Amino acid sequence: MLNQTIQFLLDIFLQGFAGVLLFRFLMQWLRAPMRNPLGEFVMAISNFAVLRARRFIPPLWRLDSASLLLALIVEFAYLGLTLSLDGYPFVHFPLLGLLALSAVKLVKISVYLLMSALVAQAILSWVNPFTPLAPLLAAITQRFLRPLQRIVPLLGRIDLSPLLLLVICQIILLVPIAMLESLAARLL
Repeated sequence: MLNQTIQFLLDIFLQGFAGVLLFRFLMQWLRAPMRNPLGEFVMAISNFAVLRARRFIPPLWRLDSASLLLALIVEFAYLGLTLSLDGYPFVHFPLLGLLALSAVKLVKISVYLLMSALVAQAILSWVNPFTPLAPLLAAITQRFLRPLQRIVPLLGRIDLSPLLLLVICQIILLVPIAMLESLAARLL
């Protein structure tokens, strides 16, 4: 009972914070506008760690490497604590396995963030297409939708490329990411 409660708290706080840090990195990579409620929330939640880390971690290729490295560290801590709660026998600390699994989990979270942005963009286009989040969601999804929109024709006035991208994301989660996850888990 106590382990389940601790695991729940780890899922909410550590995994959630890793997701926020990764989302901050992805928004910067995709050049998404930060002047919206979600962007300001992400900045407010993560500034205390990212601004300190930027003193020691320089940007690479104009990317926010501090946010990405912090997301990897938080995910690493999350997975280590989860393994210890599950009773993993730490005879030798599985550094390589945890690092590999952390990186794969961050890729998996990235795919889920893209899928969430697609669903949110679709719902908001029906309900309120002029919401302040629309430019953010468009910046996140358009880089992935544009190539598909060249291939998939409009059916009437309906764009099916978001649906196709959701299917592609699911296939990515089911095949290559699942394989990488099992390979990384073998290193534990």
